[in-house]
Amino acid sequence: MKQVAPGVTQLTIQRFVNLYFVETGHAGGWVLVDTGLPGSEKAIIAAADELFYPGTHPEAIILTHGHMDHSGSALALAEHWKVPVLAHPLELPFLTAHAVYPPADPTVENGGTLAFMARFFPPQSFQLSSVVQALPTDSEEVPFLPEWRWVHVPGHAPGQVALFREKDKTLLGADAFATANHESVPSLLLQVPKVSVAGAPFNYNWQQVRESVQKLAGLRPENIGCGHGPVMQGVEATDGLQQLANFFPMPTTGRYVLDPARLDANGVAYLPPAPEDPFPQRLTLAIVGVGLLAGAAWLVQRRQQRRHEGYPTTKYVSSRRFPTGSGKYQA
Repeated sequence: MKQVAPGVTQLTIQRFVNLYFVETGHAGGWVLVDTGLPGSEKAIIAAADELFYPGTHPEAIILTHGHMDHSGSALALAEHWKVPVLAHPLELPFLTAHAVYPPADPTVENGGTLAFMARFFPPQSFQLSSVVQALPTDSEEVPFLPEWRWVHVPGHAPGQVALFREKDKTLLGADAFATANHESVPSLLLQVPKVSVAGAPFNYNWQQVRESVQKLAGLRPENIGCGHGPVMQGVEATDGLQQLANFFPMPTTGRYVLDPARLDANGVAYLPPAPEDPFPQRLTLAIVGVGLLAGAAWLVQRRQQRRHEGYPTTKYVSSRRFPTGSGKYQA
């Protein structure tokens, strides 16, 4: 666990997914922001007991958005603590099994390791109907956190929100951006600090992603915690986010780059056609090649084994004649 700012603690689950314990300002009161991957509930409960006191529970769970690495343990934790889960209304179709998030785009330019892995991720939709509630949108004040406001930052998820505390410029940025190179597994695992684009294969509207980064950069945050990457503070945090906003690396190719998906209160309203993905064809050729090599190796090994077992092999007899002791030649 690492402190982002007073009363704000980051917990990293499985070395690359972050969630946050945020104190309410009342004695013993706190809120959990995001819940990590499925199966993380025991580690989160243990961390909460260590940070506060054994048997503690939050006032509520707030989801910045509903992707699996943010909402995966929400149901288990909500049922354990008997607390509500709050999410932006545009996330509710995906958190109540009424809709499935747009498919990941493994063809997006500069998608890196994450784009390759995205081919194997299952469709994302969750059933939290028994615990999830809509975040009130008539005010930007965050329930249970009077010093905080939420900021709508779509593009990665339709109802994604970041949380901001003005008094000390603390920002919980969700996946609007990342504080490590999100497209590089080594950078994530080593927690190398770098403000960068987050979740490229899952960004369904790149113009919105850029606008969301620019909106958050305008807040001039000095303490930053995101869904992925280490805590960043001071000039490195403020200037790093501003640099990303000023020189946003908009990809030139990818399913959602020129023709974004459209999402509404019911889920997905429009999906652009999927571009051709060369990977399956290359994978097939690679498998065939490996199969041929394996077959050739087996034949060589089998022939050597048969020689070893004493099976007759072809013998070559020379037609040359050699002299004998009698001076005559003998074949």
